[in-house]
Formats: sequence, structure tokens, C-alpha cells
Amino acid sequence: MLLPAANPNLMCHNDLAPWNLIVGDRWVFIDWDGAGPSTRLWDLAYAAQSFGMLFEGQAVKSAATRLRALVDGYGADLALREALPAAMAKRAAAMFEMLRSSRESGFQPWADMFANGHGEHWRAAANYVAQNKAAWEQAIAQA
Repeated sequence: MLLPAANPNLMCHNDLAPWNLIVGDRWVFIDWDGAGPSTRLWDLAYAAQSFGMLFEGQAVKSAATRLRALVDGYGADLALREALPAAMAKRAAAMFEMLRSSRESGFQPWADMFANGHGEHWRAAANYVAQNKAAWEQAIAQA
């Protein structure tokens, strides 16, 4: 597992994102090479950030609205909602760190991805998510 979760208890995709979803008559997730043991929270943290487009340059209010829609649609319970903002920041930081260390070790294809801008993208994404944690907490709090 490239980005292992603490105490895995579920088989997860580990890369649920718009770039791994084919939309047509049927919606199909692709790129299952990272599938493996994880947790619902760790997998949801990545999916929520990527589908919610919680990335640098996005208006926080709009991103929070998208995050709320995804979390509500997922049917997240109170425990998931409370843990998700911190998990998103930790997951984005882990993605950056994996890319950075791959560049240093030459581990492919991640080393090339770091050099081609993915490292900077995930560094900025981790900062954006961490800096706006209060907005995410407010957006997904159960009413």
C-alpha cells in the first residue's frame, strides 16, 4: 500500500477521484492498482477532497458546498463527519510526502509525477485543506 491507513478494516479503491471515473450509460471506476486494505475514513478523505475539488485556487465557500453534497450523498454518520476534515489534510499531506520521497528514491512512476507538477499540486492541496479545516467542519456538521 502506497499510503497505508492505520488499522485497516476494509478493502478500498484508495484512488476514488474524477480522473478515475468513466461516465456514460454506466459509471465505472478504473485504476484499481492501488486497491487494498484501508479504512472507510481514509478512502473517503481522498474521494471527498478530489470530487469536492478542494484544491488551491478554489473558492472556499463553493468547495465547502461541494464537500457537503458529497458527504451528504455518501450518507456519512456523525463520527465520519467529525473525523473527515483532519483526515483530508492528513491524506493530502501523505500524498505529497509519497511523491516527494519517490522523487528522492527514483521510485517510478511517482518520481516522474512529482517532477511533472503532481508534487506541487499535492503540497498546495494539503496546505489548502489544512488552512480551511474550520470551513470544512462547519460545512459537513450534521444539523
